[in-house]
Amino acid sequence: MSVAIEIKSLLKQPELLEARLQEIPPEPGVYFMRSSNGDILYIGKSKKLRARVRSYFRQAQKLSDRIAMMVRQVAEIEFIVTDTEAEALALEANLIKQHQPYYNVLLKDDKKYPYVCITWSEDYPRIFITRKRRATQKRDRYYGPYVDTRLLRYTLHIIKRVFPLRQRRQPLFKDRPCLNYDMGRCPGVCQSLITPEEYKKIVQKVAMVFQGRSDELVASLQAKMDKAVERLDFEKAAQYRDQIKALHSLNAEQKVALPDDTVSRDAIALAADDKHCCIQLFQIRAGKLVGRLGFFADARSGTPGAILQRVLEEHYTTVEAVEIPTEILVQHELPEPEILTDWLSTTKARKVSLISPQRQTKAELIEMVERNANFELERTQRVSDRNTQALQDLATILDLPELPKRIEGYDISHIQGSNAVASQVVFVDGVPAKQHYRHYKIKNPDVQIGHSDDFASLAEVIGRRFRKYQRSAAEQNIPWLEFKHQVGEQQDFPDLIMIDGGKGQLSSVVTILQDLDLLDVVKVVSLAKKREEIFLPGESKPLETEAEQPGVQLLRRVRDESHRFAVSFHRQQRLTSSRRSRLADISGLGFQRQKQLLGHFHSIDYIREATVAKLTEAPGIGPGLAQEIYNYFHPNQVSDSSR
Repeated sequence: MSVAIEIKSLLKQPELLEARLQEIPPEPGVYFMRSSNGDILYIGKSKKLRARVRSYFRQAQKLSDRIAMMVRQVAEIEFIVTDTEAEALALEANLIKQHQPYYNVLLKDDKKYPYVCITWSEDYPRIFITRKRRATQKRDRYYGPYVDTRLLRYTLHIIKRVFPLRQRRQPLFKDRPCLNYDMGRCPGVCQSLITPEEYKKIVQKVAMVFQGRSDELVASLQAKMDKAVERLDFEKAAQYRDQIKALHSLNAEQKVALPDDTVSRDAIALAADDKHCCIQLFQIRAGKLVGRLGFFADARSGTPGAILQRVLEEHYTTVEAVEIPTEILVQHELPEPEILTDWLSTTKARKVSLISPQRQTKAELIEMVERNANFELERTQRVSDRNTQALQDLATILDLPELPKRIEGYDISHIQGSNAVASQVVFVDGVPAKQHYRHYKIKNPDVQIGHSDDFASLAEVIGRRFRKYQRSAAEQNIPWLEFKHQVGEQQDFPDLIMIDGGKGQLSSVVTILQDLDLLDVVKVVSLAKKREEIFLPGESKPLETEAEQPGVQLLRRVRDESHRFAVSFHRQQRLTSSRRSRLADISGLGFQRQKQLLGHFHSIDYIREATVAKLTEAPGIGPGLAQEIYNYFHPNQVSDSSR
């Protein structure tokens, strides 16, 4: 009989802890804190790994309650040595994004603030405003997130008026440019009337505006205007003049009084309560405020200094070297300023200073940034209060002992059984937590084109989602009844499951949860679309609720989000299927042979009508493979290979 081995915390094993600390070298690198079950609790960096890790375990070291709780769970310490502090910073940033440890400062992916995207991956780059950063194209550049949306839209409007830019994603006409070309607002991208190289030169000028380099751009345009005047090309000179005037108008009222207007600087400050943390970053170039960026974080995730450092690290790793200022004003002292300054100085190839001003003009600038962060915090608190009210109301409706922290919503999407998929969305504290979303492809063989079964599909998805807890109990050799009482304490276990549907969908989910012996651990409800009715297991009638009360509205948001997520994944799968050749389903027929076969017969219809003998005439198709192809298109016939 196997015996489960309990892995203790390192704090309970002083000799093992000391031995482990001695193994860590005093060199720059990244360290991992792991729990007893192997989960990564925290990822950090340091220019001296041993000293940094040892500091967590000194009794005299004052740790925050959050970090102290983390230290008590540490059962293993791992590390990766790097050559420089800059490499450690970059590696830490990538690992945090990959693993998202619970105790690290994680910036919230809030869609409130927009970005400007320039699609450098395209021959003719587009410039547009978006609220989602996509990592699919590494060459595309994102600027922001900008706090002042009105000013951002005005800036982009002015830019598209004075610079000839691509105005449409798709051409309006096949054989001629649209009216924007005749008006001089587009250089005729749709008809390739300008080369990609020449067009990108125009876009590079626009990018300088969002990089905070408007003064450089103005100086460049001024020089070109003077040359055009010397050539007596007054029409071209007038174009440059209009562009210069437009650039001057963008930041005309954004003057910031500082003693040295020649220094480019950023100023960062935050405002926080017990839950939320709002960060503002002001970009000041040549004494002008060229950008206001906003970020969000969990106030409980770290000290103010640690949060500011994480914001600065993540922000500057996504910008070009020319966008890094020579001076950064910070509200609080950073925990590891040396690593950040060394990395920034190396990247910019010029010394970058981190300053925490205490008096005079720079301190007043930090106070102004903090006031703006406080205004944003107040708005965030109002939204949070509405979420809290909704959670309280939902707990009252469903008679829950505590407010539901984690709510999971499930929905099925298909068209008459084809490309059937399911979605799992997660709301934490009433807010979508998109990092926990999940897609499911329905594997039930009975669900196919012409035959759908939403009940069976939901049962399959719920089974796949919750069966892992029974497997975990078996792997740890813990009796299920004992393990079941602990399962609700796991971070990924929901307090409430919401099913999109009525009594039928709910019954199928209840059945599978009963089979898994989890029905008494998790609360499950369904929300019917027609009258926004809430159904509970075993109840024939819906709960008496009002459609517009806060708790029902929250369930509707979960339902609508799960529906949106399922439909988007279904459309993606349907598009993939439509692009996929039927030949891909034939065993032994790879992509290259598919090309050869289609090149020989020119269409699927001709392949379907061909005999085995005719199929062998195609390059790369032998008798055996020809027979497989014939059988695929004629499953109920016996071929006559001699014909």
